Amino acid sequence: MIAPLATLLAFQLAGEALAFGFRLPIPGPVIGMALLLGALAARPALFEALRPTATTLLQHLSLLFVPAGVGVMVHGRRLADEGAAIVVALVISTVLALAATALTVRALWPRDEEDAA
Repeated sequence: MIAPLATLLAFQLAGEALAFGFRLPIPGPVIGMALLLGALAARPALFEALRPTATTLLQHLSLLFVPAGVGVMVHGRRLADEGAAIVVALVISTVLALAATALTVRALWPRDEEDAA
């Protein structure tokens, strides 16, 4: 279990290094996941080697949310003071993301000949 965990952490480290080294606006863990996806596509045997560790991590995923919960408790006063602005920003960004997705799908969706007439 140590080797697969080290492999997962190595991909995260590589992503962090790329993000930091090239000053990319993408988070390092996201780049690491993309690298891992590429490695899994290139070497399917890696999938079976990582499966038990990944399954165990997913079973205990709720533990990874403990720091976020503590942060909410520690900064509860600030959230109460700025909660309305946060909610407005979340709602507006969600609506804009949905609209952008809908417009992109509409622009890229293949049109039938019958629809054009």
